[in-house]
Amino acid sequence: MAPTRGLLILAAAAAAVRPASCFLAPRQSGRANISHQQHLPIASRPSPITHPSSALHAGADASNLLYQEQEKLIVARGKLEERLVTKTTPLEAPAVKVRGTGKAGGFGKSSGGGKGGGKSASKAAAKAEGKAHAKILKQEGVLRIDNVLSGETADDVREHLYDLRHRSEAEVEAGTIQPIQRFADVLLKHNRCDLTIPLGDELITTALQEALCKSPVGATISSIFSDDAVLHEFSCLMSDPGSQRQVIHPDTPFIEGKGPVLYTCFVALQDITLEMGPTVWLPRTHNGEAHERFQDTGAGGSSPKDELIRSSPAVLGTLAKGSCAIFDSRTLHCGSANRSGDASRALFYFSFKNPEVGYPGNPASIRRELGDAKVTLGALVEDLEGFAKGKGSPLIDRLGSRMR
Repeated sequence: MAPTRGLLILAAAAAAVRPASCFLAPRQSGRANISHQQHLPIASRPSPITHPSSALHAGADASNLLYQEQEKLIVARGKLEERLVTKTTPLEAPAVKVRGTGKAGGFGKSSGGGKGGGKSASKAAAKAEGKAHAKILKQEGVLRIDNVLSGETADDVREHLYDLRHRSEAEVEAGTIQPIQRFADVLLKHNRCDLTIPLGDELITTALQEALCKSPVGATISSIFSDDAVLHEFSCLMSDPGSQRQVIHPDTPFIEGKGPVLYTCFVALQDITLEMGPTVWLPRTHNGEAHERFQDTGAGGSSPKDELIRSSPAVLGTLAKGSCAIFDSRTLHCGSANRSGDASRALFYFSFKNPEVGYPGNPASIRRELGDAKVTLGALVEDLEGFAKGKGSPLIDRLGSRMR
């Protein structure tokens, strides 16, 4: 989660726990069966984790105390909102039927176009499937797509990223790098982190190729933003046992007359159970009316904001390993508390920005070198398609070579 989102959430939190309702907030498991202790930072085992980015706030004791008080307000508000959200169902993949594809795309779907179909038929089917998914995404504000990563790839990426986390925490502790060079800032950092991911590793390239080329994810985003969509975030959210529930928030505000700003794709790197703290979304809240009610905390008693949360149906990101949820950044959502006791939850994710939008209102969770490159979806997909054909990935390799 990026710093500005954190500041927005703190401000909203302070506004929503006042007399009665005084909030906004940030975003929020190797091998699926590897124990939680194996995935905790070496320096912190077995004690609770405090993410290294907390060093960013260590400049002044007064600031630290204020931040701690603000986090207490957020935790209290999160518990209240948990009681308000009662109409919950699992987020399910829609039955999208397009000739030449399976129900939810990705691994296991039919390839489309037999002997006479070929490449053009397959591309046409992928485009049609993306368009069908995009229609649902624009209406609901959140969409599930299954089989985005193969089980093997999800397992390998998970293990790779937890190893990267441990190495990064050791580098921060040793003082060889600054926390911001490896981690985006988050609120409620205790037992939660946002690990930015470098390009260049073949495993990560494989994961991107599966997600953006083999599954309907790339075609879905392209159908809305075009191939000129800009890669805005590339990271992994990790929520360990003991992480608190965040407060409900949008990642970007609703602006009248403007369209969507970002679409974020959360890919589950393990099966996510209710105890592991799945993401909670309030579908169809990416509009002006919902945001207006959400910002009205009232002067006392039950506020319009609380009534919105209480009355809105919610969906839970209890995703299967390799499945994803794509959501509009204006859709209200939060990460819930991880009460599993022994299972860390990891979400491999990327965001693409509307090419017509400049600064979207929040810093991105992405390595600086990658963010500065302003890589488009079309250029990335072209590189990944070449990689799949054994022709290499010159764009990704060039970007990877710039990263420390």
